[in-house]
Amino acid sequence: MGVLGVAILRRIISLAWTSVIVLGVANAQNTTSETPPAPPPAIASGPSFQDARYVYRSGRFDDAIREYLQLTTGPKAAVAYAELTHIYLLKTDTADAYAAAAKAKELDPAAAETRVALGEVYFRQGKLADAEAEFIAVINSGANNARAYFCLALTSRAVSYYAREKRLLDKAHGLDPTDPDITPEWISTLPAEERTKALNDYLLQGANGDPDTRKWLQSEIKLRQTDPLADSHLCRMVSNTKASEIDLRPLPDEKDLEGYGLDVAVNGATSRLLLDTGADGILITKKTAEKGHVTKIIDTRFAGFGDKKPARGYVGHADDIVIGDMEFHDCTVEVIEKGPMSDEGIVGPDVFSDFLVDMDMPHRKLRLGELPTRPGEAAHPPTLELDPDAVPEFHDRYVSPEMKDYTPIFRFEHMLLIPTRVNDLPPKLFLIDTGAYTSIVTPETAREVTKVASESDVEFEGLSGRVKKLYVGGEMTLTFAGLRQTNLDILSFDEKNVSDSVGTEISGTLGFRLLVLLDMKIDYRDGLVAFRFEPKNN
Repeated sequence: MGVLGVAILRRIISLAWTSVIVLGVANAQNTTSETPPAPPPAIASGPSFQDARYVYRSGRFDDAIREYLQLTTGPKAAVAYAELTHIYLLKTDTADAYAAAAKAKELDPAAAETRVALGEVYFRQGKLADAEAEFIAVINSGANNARAYFCLALTSRAVSYYAREKRLLDKAHGLDPTDPDITPEWISTLPAEERTKALNDYLLQGANGDPDTRKWLQSEIKLRQTDPLADSHLCRMVSNTKASEIDLRPLPDEKDLEGYGLDVAVNGATSRLLLDTGADGILITKKTAEKGHVTKIIDTRFAGFGDKKPARGYVGHADDIVIGDMEFHDCTVEVIEKGPMSDEGIVGPDVFSDFLVDMDMPHRKLRLGELPTRPGEAAHPPTLELDPDAVPEFHDRYVSPEMKDYTPIFRFEHMLLIPTRVNDLPPKLFLIDTGAYTSIVTPETAREVTKVASESDVEFEGLSGRVKKLYVGGEMTLTFAGLRQTNLDILSFDEKNVSDSVGTEISGTLGFRLLVLLDMKIDYRDGLVAFRFEPKNN
């Protein structure tokens, strides 16, 4: 079995993905200076909320938890439990977070802090509509709660309401400009020429954010010092192509079909890359990069399914990329140095976000067409979306008349999550992943409808190595977007690392063996998908 469920996990700040894990830059001088954090105020008779918040914002989560626990017997115990909820979520201690939110609700269910904490818990559990309702209720109450605006911004992003997200982030940052969760997200929405200064100014504030987040932000500045044109590498199309049809190639071969690939030429060197809706951008092996003379820019790591540490690699620059009859210049690609990849690389169809992506799996065609023009919008030349930190266009989801039957989905960067029923359970979020050979249901979800047993005869390997604990469930029926498929002995394993990185619960994956039966259209811009199934005539 080949590489299953490959997904490039991104560094999480609060509830959303933002970047790969950046390690450092070759031959770069770090000119970022920092003011050492000032010591917290002396504690006379136990911690205050000011003390606890200072410790939390310094990134000392365990110390902050100890201080907040001392405040849970005071008059603002509900607030203490609500703020503990957030810290536990940052530590990915979901059980403790859920318990803290429940305690806050028991003590003061109407408090703004309680409702925000409940919303954050609902978000993590994959109940995004319930989360949105809590955040809106706080805002409509007139409470100037920065976190309510911030969390509603992240919910808006997940449903492709980017203009609303921007307005909410601006409001949240205005209410609390030093918050270590809000500020980095707000900075990511600034124009490229303003971002480096804003990052420097933020880091100079001193004690803000945990060390890993600060290290990541410093690496962002290093990248811009090493490659001053980083924000201009937009992989612009130089061919006059508005629509294209490209053959999907069997991988590894026709006899042992595990996925479909595209022939992609990087600097003139052609490789066959797995077309993977669970992946982002273009990720190639070191051998493939050397064949195409890709220039290294910055070291990084890639994580995915598996029980080992993230795989090492780097971000590189390619002068020229050709896919079918489309040619793009001045592009970034990601290179994995060592890992379990048996293929030459991976291409995420999110790189075609400027097009309507039609993956016609039964006919083995990838068709790229024009997206509907938004009312009042001028046409612009398409690009190959290879910059994960590019500022999105601030438009809200637009459902054109010809797309009224498409299914709205939740988008977390490149990852597409679709509400899916398992038997008669309420809808849960499943990842649409053509890079996963088979569909997957988490053990927690599987146990709600059937028995699960350990499975030792199947190997499952992703970017982070082999999954150690595999299970198999009984008969389960998956229902999504008006389609239904019954599965016998469906594979099951824990996807918590992916859920933690995304910030919301992923209860399963719709894999290649299911998706290969479908013609799947994706509008990445507006977070919409459509599936068509044509039964074969016997």
